[in-house]
Amino acid sequence: MPAYLAGRDTQIEEARTILTSLVSGYPQQSIIYTGLRGVGKTVLLNKVEEIADQLGIYCEHLEIKEKSNFAAQIATISYRLITKLSMFGNAKDFANKFWAAFKHFTLTYTPPGNTPGNESGTFTFELPDSDINFQVPSNFPDDLTEIFLELGKIAASAKKTICFFIDEVQYLGKEDLEGLANAIHRINQKRLPIVVFAAGLPKILKDFGDAKSYSERLFKFVSIDSLNSESARLAITEPATAFQVTYTSDAIEKILQITGCYPYFIQEYCNIIWSNVDNTTTITIDDVLSSESDFYHRLDQSFFRVRYNRCSERELDFIYAMVRCGELPCTISNVAKQLNTASSSISPIRGNLIRKGIIYSSHYGEIDFTVPHFDAYLKRVDPSLRK
Repeated sequence: MPAYLAGRDTQIEEARTILTSLVSGYPQQSIIYTGLRGVGKTVLLNKVEEIADQLGIYCEHLEIKEKSNFAAQIATISYRLITKLSMFGNAKDFANKFWAAFKHFTLTYTPPGNTPGNESGTFTFELPDSDINFQVPSNFPDDLTEIFLELGKIAASAKKTICFFIDEVQYLGKEDLEGLANAIHRINQKRLPIVVFAAGLPKILKDFGDAKSYSERLFKFVSIDSLNSESARLAITEPATAFQVTYTSDAIEKILQITGCYPYFIQEYCNIIWSNVDNTTTITIDDVLSSESDFYHRLDQSFFRVRYNRCSERELDFIYAMVRCGELPCTISNVAKQLNTASSSISPIRGNLIRKGIIYSSHYGEIDFTVPHFDAYLKRVDPSLRK
């Protein structure tokens, strides 16, 4: 978490209103924050979770990974929630049906063991005895909806509210997205006290639309972008005030220029400047310029390289061709032209890069990098691209 969360006051107050209204018994639309890497989606999600905790809401946080088993994650947190909620007297009356539905869910969707690529692993539960026979054909969207319904009923009877926080939501598969949309749709219809706050890359707008055409009615998609110049200046200067340190105006302007006002880049750059300067009460343009190479080195060795290293040789050829197009976003036809091939032949590569979260479809027929300044990084890796 940054020392000062700049430029997100509107989103924070909106979230506070939603959570307060939900606690008061008024169902609310779930929220999905979308944006590029480094704009602060996860930081914002954590801030909203902090507010929910203060309001006494039962919070559960999930981080989705490419090879995560969403059903296993949901089963784990559902078990945890029902264990907490069943402590309330009124909630016990709903427990038997939940355990029956839960047993079916875990038997159907729990991975059988630790296998290569299965990061969720195995898990077991001590389920209460139940004579209820709850066997239905396996259908993940329907089964997840049943779990959410039972959770919502128990929460309502206990006069409690549940909030799921889901990060990296773009890694959910189509069936997972359909199941989540179905479940949210049904609990909204039943006016049950469950809401979802999620964060993901811009591709999630299309993915949710493909999974459920009415997803725009279930979720409010909130775009999170780089900071405006005023907020970016505050992100630079406010953390320094506690130490009675100031920045000269030209130093601030240079930081804004180099970072593009992206929160993560500002945080990294200022951190490096503070590490490099001797005890001082004023940070100058010379301090900023002398730390510039260290800033790029740190980004190149971590933030950028971790994504670069995930690309195959053919995928690297593709992203280098994007840079050679000269302007981003670029069209798939121009990338194909750079590679001297047909657009249809590189469509699978494009799909792989989108699934990995390296690029996204910015507009119809156009693509761009999900990481700000990634094209500049590629030019540092391959100086021939600078021509």
